[in-house]
Order: sequence, then C-alpha cells, then structure tokens
Amino acid sequence: MKKSLLLVPALLLAVAACTPTEQGAAFGGASGAAIGALAAGNKVEGAIIGGAIGTVAGALVGRASEGSNRCVYRDEYGRRYEARCPRGY
Repeated sequence: MKKSLLLVPALLLAVAACTPTEQGAAFGGASGAAIGALAAGNKVEGAIIGGAIGTVAGALVGRASEGSNRCVYRDEYGRRYEARCPRGY
C-alpha cells in the first residue's frame, strides 16, 4: 500500500510535461482501466477494454481543449514549441 501511495505523485510529475492530448490519453486510459476492471466479470479483460476506450476518449477530449489549428512540435534538442498545424491536419 505504501508503495502505491508513492507511485501516484511520481506518475503525476511524469505527466505534467505532456501536452493536453497526452495528459487526457494518460488519465483516460488509467481511469478507464480501473473502471473496466471493477465493472467487468473478468478483471483483466475489463481493464484492457476500459483502458483502450478511456485512452481514445481522453485523447479526443485533450485534443479539443488544446485550441484550434495549433500543433506542438519538438526540435532535435527535445525542446517543445507550438506552431500552426500543417494544412489538412
């Protein structure tokens, strides 16, 4: 139990540097897996299906909150910057 309590802040710090789409996918996947494991008869199958659905839904919600026509890029040094998305994206 103590190890899992220490794991939560570490995971939150790891996700803090992500874009809203990545954050939404991570939190959606984790919560979907937890809910799927609790709701299904087979815990493993429920966690896999719930995690997949939660990841997709979280990514869509995160992408919608990022703003229109703006993309996040990384240069060769790992620095992130935001610019207009390519046409048709």
